[in-house]
Amino acid sequence: MDERLRIPKPTARRLSLYLRELEVLHEAKLKSINSTQLGKTLGFTGAQVRKDFATFGTFGRPGVGYSVSHLCEQIRQIMGTDQTWDVAVVGAGKIGQAISAYPKFIDRGFKVVAVFDNNPEIIGTTIANHKVRPVADMTRIIPLRNIQLAILSVPVTVAQDVADRLVASGITGILNFAPIRLRVPDGVGVSSVDFSRSLEQLALETSIDFC
Repeated sequence: MDERLRIPKPTARRLSLYLRELEVLHEAKLKSINSTQLGKTLGFTGAQVRKDFATFGTFGRPGVGYSVSHLCEQIRQIMGTDQTWDVAVVGAGKIGQAISAYPKFIDRGFKVVAVFDNNPEIIGTTIANHKVRPVADMTRIIPLRNIQLAILSVPVTVAQDVADRLVASGITGILNFAPIRLRVPDGVGVSSVDFSRSLEQLALETSIDFC
């Protein structure tokens, strides 16, 4: 884990892009690819690809390139997605329900195993074969199941409080759908998804010409 923490964040973000592209190439039965070819498909230079991969050692051979299947395996190991991660979903509204029922997570190495909410009308109901439990149960169930990742889809007014409870329960990574910048201790990762902000950026790019 300490080795992963020393990885530059821009490089870590690009790993997902490399993996997605390599998986497409693997499905297309492509055996090998070089850094220039891989970089071109993603808008990077070959030098950037080589620099990113050099962070983790030597994956390819000069003049031959990278084995697509082997590189997929290596990146999954680096990212930790060569194993299955149990995930808790907090917030069983429309976004939480869609996330909990999304069938492709398991293909990526993530399995929703617990769903929590504070709405009395939702608690006790079943969403995608998961019984919705009260938020108060998080401090018991998360350590019991050794859950490390959580998806947060709650109102902005309670997002920080719920995040604090998740961290106290042992969560070390949060995917946040609430439009707020969460404050978490060192060692806890947060990745935020803000639909409104993304749409604003698209509207801006559509409305003006960039220099």
